[in-house]
Amino acid sequence: MRQRLQKLMSAAGHCSRRQAEELLRQGRVEVNGRTAGLGDQADPEIDQVCVDGSPLAKNTTERVLLLNKPPGVISSCHDPQGRETVLDLIPPDLRQGLHPVGRLDADSRGALLLSNQGELTLKLTHPRYAHSKTYRVTLSGTPSRSRLQRWRQGVELDGSRTLPASVTLLHSQGDHSVLEVILREGRNRQIRRIASLLGYAVLDLQRVAIGGLALGSIEEGCWRELSRQEWRRLISTQGGEA
Repeated sequence: MRQRLQKLMSAAGHCSRRQAEELLRQGRVEVNGRTAGLGDQADPEIDQVCVDGSPLAKNTTERVLLLNKPPGVISSCHDPQGRETVLDLIPPDLRQGLHPVGRLDADSRGALLLSNQGELTLKLTHPRYAHSKTYRVTLSGTPSRSRLQRWRQGVELDGSRTLPASVTLLHSQGDHSVLEVILREGRNRQIRRIASLLGYAVLDLQRVAIGGLALGSIEEGCWRELSRQEWRRLISTQGGEA
């Protein structure tokens, strides 16, 4: 059966549909030796689909990894600037089709999911499930009660107000403080930008949990494979209370 190429690439675990569309725009996808474009289709049973000259994998076993991303590592499959990516932290024999589920900016560290199933990635990132994400944030200085309350209620970013958040001052010492921040949305560099609006610099930002899935004792740069029960729980429970 013929299907759109971005759906085939996603189902094969090569990348998400959005990433597939970008690969198609860049002319990096071929069908039977001819460069393909957006809107093109193929039948995986009879057509050969190649990305960057390599045939698309078929029937990839579902795999989800929980990685503790170190700072300075890029949440991407490839980096044009040659910087280290999260895939570089995974053994070569397990990398086939893996891609990040969501993102952590280069300066941040902590919990990041990697999956080889595009459809699974869509479900894990779909707003319907509104997974909470828990962060440990170290700031310069100590926010006042009024500024913490302003953060909790939401602030204007990119023309719209952020969703209410849980923000707890864990402790302060000298010229810095540590907060626990729980979000149900993920705008670009959201925590850093809100902290800056309130007058504070982020010294360290670590994501410690995704929904009810805690990073636990996984050391930086290391990972563990999730059981099917663990990742199924993430997509079967709305509100992130996995």
